[in-house]
Amino acid sequence: MKQNESALVCLSGGQDSTTCLYWALKHFTHVEAVCFSYGQKHALEVEVARRIAEKAGVAFSLLDLSLLGQMTHNALTDASVVMDKEKQADALPNTFVPGRNMLFLTLAAVKAYEKGIRNLVTGVSQTDFSGYPDCRDTFIRSLNVSLNLAMESQFVIHTPLMWLDKEQEWELADELGVFDIVRNETLTCYNGVMADGCGECPACKLRRAGLERYLSRRNR
Repeated sequence: MKQNESALVCLSGGQDSTTCLYWALKHFTHVEAVCFSYGQKHALEVEVARRIAEKAGVAFSLLDLSLLGQMTHNALTDASVVMDKEKQADALPNTFVPGRNMLFLTLAAVKAYEKGIRNLVTGVSQTDFSGYPDCRDTFIRSLNVSLNLAMESQFVIHTPLMWLDKEQEWELADELGVFDIVRNETLTCYNGVMADGCGECPACKLRRAGLERYLSRRNR
């Protein structure tokens, strides 16, 4: 049963946020999407997010956060940085964009505040993740408290994928009836290749491994 409330989804056009968008559509009566331009090398993801929002029938807005890309040096915003193919022990991957999820959710909360929306949805996960500290449940809980205190509000940050691995995430997309959309129309690849991606970057490897496990189980 849907909650008679509105939700704002942080939508990047990737597997995680697209799955969360359709999760939100199942759980809330009104859903909108917000996307961020933060100097990412593959701006195609913004257009992918726009198309997905249009297909889902939700309002889409784009916020300019290009200053973030100018302030940081990482493999997602700086073309001179060669992307790590494997996670290095005891080090953050060089695809980590400092402050990204904190800023995304903070700006989403400001937008939600102005529109009278109290539910925020993000696709972060602590189960299958790249070691990003801003994907952890403790961070999300902490930020949720801070946003509520800062705006004297009662936001609820929803993280439908927090405790799901990629195999379970594919299963959720299937249960939501959007498996084909997530597989064929999203952009998860760090190298900007649509759908199944390049197969070489960390995001593609994680996505592919989960997909293969899920398809193996589903096709038994």
